[in-house]
Amino acid sequence: MLRYIGKRILQMIPTVFGVILVTFVLFNMVGGSPAQQVLGPHAQADTLEQFDEQRGFNKPLFIGRRTTTRAYADSDFERTAGDWQGVNGVVWTNGTIILAAGGEYTLPVKFALRTDCKYDLEIEGRAGGITMLGREQLKLSKDWKKIHLRVKTLEKIAPSGAPVEIRSIKLRRIMSQPFDSQFVFYLTRLAHLDFGVSSSTNQRVSKLMLDGIGPSLMLAVPVFFIGLITSVMLSLFCAFWRDTWVDRFFVVFSVALMSVNYLVWIVGGQYLLGFKLGWFPVWGFEAVRYIALPALIGIFSGLGAELRFYRTVMLDEMHRDYVRTAQAKGASRTGVLFKHVLKNAMIPIITNTVIAIPFLYTGSLLLESFFGIPGLGYLGINAINSSDVDVVRAIVLVGSILFVIANLLTDICYAAVDPRVKLK
Repeated sequence: MLRYIGKRILQMIPTVFGVILVTFVLFNMVGGSPAQQVLGPHAQADTLEQFDEQRGFNKPLFIGRRTTTRAYADSDFERTAGDWQGVNGVVWTNGTIILAAGGEYTLPVKFALRTDCKYDLEIEGRAGGITMLGREQLKLSKDWKKIHLRVKTLEKIAPSGAPVEIRSIKLRRIMSQPFDSQFVFYLTRLAHLDFGVSSSTNQRVSKLMLDGIGPSLMLAVPVFFIGLITSVMLSLFCAFWRDTWVDRFFVVFSVALMSVNYLVWIVGGQYLLGFKLGWFPVWGFEAVRYIALPALIGIFSGLGAELRFYRTVMLDEMHRDYVRTAQAKGASRTGVLFKHVLKNAMIPIITNTVIAIPFLYTGSLLLESFFGIPGLGYLGINAINSSDVDVVRAIVLVGSILFVIANLLTDICYAAVDPRVKLK
């Protein structure tokens, strides 16, 4: 068994790495700029740059020697002169800007460049030459030509001899080494169990998750175990009284529970049991009794689907040959159910329950949100609403790792309850 477990753990490594890669791509590439999502589209460029610097978003994605900077947005001058519009002596026409000969022009950046970095300034232009003060002259021809200037500070551009027509300007920060990227930065933080800092609360994500896992488990564990035991016992009861009015009643009962929306149980329970009758508090997390009503709703709302599933499993086992053999040997009906049917039905029960275990740590998103329970579900909803990338990414990543571990536990449990299953 130990050899099998070791082999499965080795197989988990590429799976977990794939999850890390997918979450990185989703949150760093597909979702747009995290800084603008958090700070808003009207935030100042230097504020956005500081946000990116703290979280490593101002680096190349995977590998590269150059990266963009918010100090100067790429300009192609096709529709407007952009930041050059307010610079004296600059004329915009026909999708280009013209710098008059004899003038001196400084790149209109939004904030000062970093003094510990070098920058690559790409200029696509034609006609006269360009002189960077303190440097030798750089030639441009009558055809469009791109020239690259490596600068550390913003030197002035001085056209020499004739006006210079420029079609595009790009500014890139040069990295010290090509592997200083967002992905490596992310992996390095994960290796130190650092999930980043919440942009909405400015607290460590690991601390927020540790604070939230307690309330989530206090809600999820009773719902899980009480719901499991209740649904399995009722399914055995249906199997014992199969094809009678008792069995049919529970079939109709489970279908009715499945047909009612989850939100109806929450709102109805809060209004009737909490507001009208006053049996339970409807908001907050000050004592254990605040968990009672959401736990009751969680158990009751999930009972229909679980009862229907386990009833089908039990009835399927009741028609097996070993059941008829046990009955022919004189075994009681109760003994057949608990000694034979329940034992042989453990495989689908384990499959259904162990896979649900990883989701216990997040609690219930809706229950925690509607009852004000400060668990991970409540934390996740707030993080989504506030575009808190680090929190959402950490919750997804931890959940996926727990899901992979649960698959291993499922196989081990199979071997424990069924001697026919061999771990090889």
